[in-house]
Amino acid sequence: MTAKIKAICISERKGVKKRPVPSAVLMEDHGIIGDAHAGNWHRQISLLADESVDKMRVNLPELSAGDFAENILTEGITLRTLPIGTMLDIGSAVIEITQIGKECHSECEIRRITGMCVMPTDGVFAKVLRGGTIYPGDTITVRGESDEADQND
Repeated sequence: MTAKIKAICISERKGVKKRPVPSAVLMEDHGIIGDAHAGNWHRQISLLADESVDKMRVNLPELSAGDFAENILTEGITLRTLPIGTMLDIGSAVIEITQIGKECHSECEIRRITGMCVMPTDGVFAKVLRGGTIYPGDTITVRGESDEADQND
Protein backbone atom coordinates (compact mmCIF):
# COMPACT_ATOMS: atom_id res chain seq x y z
CA MET A 1 0.00 0.00 0.00
CA THR A 2 1.26 3.46 -0.86
CA ALA A 3 1.58 5.75 2.14
CA LYS A 4 -0.55 8.86 1.84
CA ILE A 5 -2.24 11.73 3.64
CA LYS A 6 -5.73 10.73 4.73
CA ALA A 7 -6.64 14.11 6.30
CA ILE A 8 -5.10 17.46 7.19
CA CYS A 9 -6.31 19.25 10.33
CA ILE A 10 -5.65 22.58 12.03
CA SER A 11 -6.82 24.58 15.03
CA GLU A 12 -6.47 28.26 15.83
CA ARG A 13 -5.59 27.56 19.49
CA LYS A 14 -3.78 24.88 21.46
CA GLY A 15 -5.49 22.32 23.68
CA VAL A 16 -8.47 21.63 21.42
CA LYS A 17 -9.35 19.11 18.71
CA LYS A 18 -8.34 20.11 15.21
CA ARG A 19 -10.73 20.39 12.25
CA PRO A 20 -10.15 18.96 8.77
CA VAL A 21 -9.20 21.36 5.97
CA PRO A 22 -9.01 20.73 2.20
CA SER A 23 -5.30 21.68 1.99
CA ALA A 24 -2.51 23.26 3.99
CA VAL A 25 0.54 25.38 3.29
CA LEU A 26 3.68 24.18 5.08
CA MET A 27 6.24 26.91 5.70
CA GLU A 28 9.91 26.09 6.18
CA ASP A 29 11.00 26.33 9.85
CA HIS A 30 7.43 27.18 10.86
CA GLY A 31 4.83 24.46 10.23
CA ILE A 32 1.29 24.76 8.90
CA ILE A 33 0.22 28.34 8.26
CA GLY A 34 -2.82 29.07 10.43
CA ASP A 35 -2.23 26.26 12.96
CA ALA A 36 -1.73 27.08 16.65
CA HIS A 37 1.21 24.67 17.00
CA ALA A 38 3.26 26.25 14.21
CA GLY A 39 6.38 28.18 15.16
CA ASN A 40 10.14 27.94 15.35
CA TRP A 41 10.43 24.76 17.46
CA HIS A 42 10.83 21.01 16.99
CA ARG A 43 7.11 20.09 17.04
CA GLN A 44 5.83 22.19 14.14
CA ILE A 45 3.61 19.40 12.77
CA SER A 46 2.06 16.31 14.36
CA LEU A 47 1.33 13.11 12.46
CA LEU A 48 -0.73 10.10 13.45
CA ALA A 49 -1.51 6.94 11.49
CA ASP A 50 -5.17 6.14 10.90
CA GLU A 51 -4.24 2.54 11.73
CA SER A 52 -3.37 3.76 15.25
CA VAL A 53 -6.70 5.56 15.54
CA ASP A 54 -8.40 2.27 14.55
CA LYS A 55 -7.14 0.80 17.87
CA MET A 56 -9.15 3.47 19.69
CA ARG A 57 -12.22 3.14 17.44
CA VAL A 58 -12.95 -0.22 19.10
CA ASN A 59 -14.20 1.78 22.13
CA LEU A 60 -14.99 5.08 20.37
CA PRO A 61 -16.18 4.32 16.83
CA GLU A 62 -17.09 7.98 16.23
CA LEU A 63 -13.44 9.14 16.32
CA SER A 64 -12.51 11.21 13.29
CA ALA A 65 -9.61 13.18 11.84
CA GLY A 66 -8.28 15.83 14.22
CA ASP A 67 -9.68 14.28 17.41
CA PHE A 68 -6.14 13.60 18.69
CA ALA A 69 -5.08 17.14 17.68
CA GLU A 70 -2.96 15.67 14.89
CA ASN A 71 -2.19 17.83 11.88
CA ILE A 72 -1.75 15.00 9.41
CA LEU A 73 -3.63 11.72 9.56
CA THR A 74 -1.77 9.15 7.46
CA GLU A 75 -2.42 5.70 6.11
CA GLY A 76 -0.06 3.02 4.87
CA ILE A 77 2.98 4.04 6.96
CA THR A 78 4.00 2.93 10.45
CA LEU A 79 5.10 6.30 11.78
CA ARG A 80 6.13 5.21 15.29
CA THR A 81 8.91 2.98 13.90
CA LEU A 82 10.64 5.78 11.99
CA PRO A 83 13.84 6.96 13.67
CA ILE A 84 14.24 10.59 14.71
CA GLY A 85 15.93 12.38 11.83
CA THR A 86 13.97 10.50 9.14
CA MET A 87 13.02 12.80 6.29
CA LEU A 88 9.69 12.42 4.53
CA ASP A 89 8.61 13.78 1.17
CA ILE A 90 4.99 14.69 1.84
CA GLY A 91 3.27 16.12 -1.20
CA SER A 92 5.58 18.88 -2.43
CA ALA A 93 7.07 19.48 1.04
CA VAL A 94 9.86 17.82 3.02
CA ILE A 95 9.64 17.26 6.78
CA GLU A 96 11.98 15.72 9.36
CA ILE A 97 10.83 13.54 12.26
CA THR A 98 11.97 15.21 15.51
CA GLN A 99 10.06 13.38 18.25
CA ILE A 100 8.20 10.11 18.74
CA GLY A 101 5.23 10.28 21.11
CA LYS A 102 4.27 12.84 23.71
CA GLU A 103 2.50 12.77 27.02
CA CYS A 104 -1.14 13.72 26.82
CA HIS A 105 -1.99 16.95 28.56
CA SER A 106 -3.98 16.61 31.78
CA GLU A 107 -7.28 17.31 30.08
CA CYS A 108 -6.99 14.74 27.29
CA GLU A 109 -10.64 13.93 26.71
CA ILE A 110 -9.96 10.61 24.98
CA ARG A 111 -7.73 9.33 27.79
CA ARG A 112 -10.37 10.40 30.31
CA ILE A 113 -13.08 8.45 28.49
CA THR A 114 -11.14 5.32 27.51
CA GLY A 115 -8.25 5.21 29.97
CA MET A 116 -5.70 5.32 27.14
CA CYS A 117 -4.49 7.42 24.22
CA VAL A 118 -2.36 6.55 21.17
CA MET A 119 -0.46 9.86 20.91
CA PRO A 120 2.10 8.97 23.63
CA THR A 121 3.21 5.88 21.70
CA ASP A 122 2.14 6.34 18.08
CA GLY A 123 2.10 10.09 17.39
CA VAL A 124 5.16 11.67 15.79
CA PHE A 125 6.28 15.25 15.43
CA ALA A 126 8.23 16.95 12.70
CA LYS A 127 9.70 20.20 11.51
CA VAL A 128 9.36 21.55 7.98
CA LEU A 129 12.58 21.50 5.95
CA ARG A 130 11.00 22.54 2.64
CA GLY A 131 7.62 24.20 2.41
CA GLY A 132 4.81 23.47 0.01
CA THR A 133 1.08 22.95 -0.29
CA ILE A 134 -0.25 19.54 0.74
CA TYR A 135 -3.59 17.84 0.10
CA PRO A 136 -5.39 14.73 1.33
CA GLY A 137 -4.38 11.92 -1.01
CA ASP A 138 -0.81 13.18 -1.47
CA THR A 139 1.80 10.45 -1.20
CA ILE A 140 4.28 10.17 1.65
CA THR A 141 7.73 8.78 0.85
CA VAL A 142 10.51 8.04 3.30
CA ARG A 143 13.59 9.83 1.90
CA GLY A 144 16.08 7.34 0.53
CA GLU A 145 13.68 4.40 0.17
CA SER A 146 12.78 5.07 -3.46
CA ASP A 147 16.46 5.76 -4.29
CA GLU A 148 17.51 2.42 -2.77
CA ALA A 149 14.77 0.57 -4.67
CA ASP A 150 15.97 2.13 -7.94
CA GLN A 151 19.56 1.02 -7.26
CA ASN A 152 18.48 -2.60 -6.70
CA ASP A 153 16.87 -2.90 -10.15
